[in-house]
Amino acid sequence: MKRGMVQSAWLRAGIFFVLTALAGCSGDQPLNPSFALSMTEAEAAWRDMEANPKPLERPVIVLGGIYDPGIVTSHVKGKLRGITTDDSKILSLSFFQIHTFDHCARKVIDAVDRAFGAPDPDRTVEVDVVAFSMGGIIARHAAAERTGNGGVDRRLRIARLFTISTPHRGANFAWISPLDPRAVDMRMGSQFLRSLNAAECDYQIIPYARLGDMIVGEANSAPPGRDPWWLANPMSLAHGLAGHDVRFLVDIGRRLRNEPPFTSDPAAPIP
Repeated sequence: MKRGMVQSAWLRAGIFFVLTALAGCSGDQPLNPSFALSMTEAEAAWRDMEANPKPLERPVIVLGGIYDPGIVTSHVKGKLRGITTDDSKILSLSFFQIHTFDHCARKVIDAVDRAFGAPDPDRTVEVDVVAFSMGGIIARHAAAERTGNGGVDRRLRIARLFTISTPHRGANFAWISPLDPRAVDMRMGSQFLRSLNAAECDYQIIPYARLGDMIVGEANSAPPGRDPWWLANPMSLAHGLAGHDVRFLVDIGRRLRNEPPFTSDPAAPIP
């Protein structure tokens, strides 16, 4: 009897590991013709960059999502430190206990000014931004013209904004936090997002998304009229773990190092 139970347990374990292996392989399918990068290739490319770190052209700011206490931002910052030669140029921020986009924007601008100085009275020093989820909306709001307290607030000066699963057009699940003003502003069709998307943008936005993102929705992960560079989901949380996806990070890393990216224009339509 015991022998049969042991054999059954080993059989279940074998099936589990086979299915796990198959799931890992299926994470690269469907393949995006404008972002034809497998997980294995991305990991190899990342190791190559770690073996040959390069300096940053400008400071990099890593911004987190709505309820991320710093897990994603710390991971991204740590990864980027491994492929660059100037750690002091990388700043990460989370917004776990802030409840309006104006306050989030102020936190970003104040942090950039403290870290890198404020030679311009109207705008911060020029930065590249790597943003997960809501962080991309914060960056865009901080860079936009905002009036308050009888005057125009300082603005974040962005060269390139890399967004991972950011709800540029709203989030499918924004309705689940009705008491959080930021969640209300991220509802599809909100006045906040309409104004943000109608504003002029003098920087480049490079949007990424994973298929199966039910929280935001893949199509919402790029500004109106655009497609994000999408990737298949490797059997993990499509939204919550997108900021840990090495395929996104290696493409961003190559761009930050002024190397040819793995993505190509135009971004392929979402399947």
